[in-house]
Amino acid sequence: QVQFVESGGGLVQPGGSLRLSCTSSGFTLDNYAIGWFRQAPGKEREAVSCSSSSDSTTYYADSVKGRFTISRDNAKNTMYLQMSSLKPEDTAVYYCATDKIRFGVRTCPGDGGSWGQGIQVTVSS
Repeated sequence: QVQFVESGGGLVQPGGSLRLSCTSSGFTLDNYAIGWFRQAPGKEREAVSCSSSSDSTTYYADSVKGRFTISRDNAKNTMYLQMSSLKPEDTAVYYCATDKIRFGVRTCPGDGGSWGQGIQVTVSS
């Protein structure tokens, strides 16, 4: 069973930065689409940023373009989300995810993939 350990969340002031990490155990990220999603209280979960299986295509939600960067280190089985210029509206629980299909064509993980347990990010002064 795939397990992920997320880290790097917490409380940060507006304008600050955080880097989220998501490390998988017993599962290689190599050649799987990866993504970060978030869910704020009272809102639906949304895709924040994704990268295709070959990293040739990336997706960023309009609200985070220019501020967030997704990356991965396959040797460490770890994906990252670098978040800068954080805003109060970025406050949410963030989830990492991988697609279920290796060498798939999707940019973002779809149904049936593997998910992290979620980590809280709070942007507040």
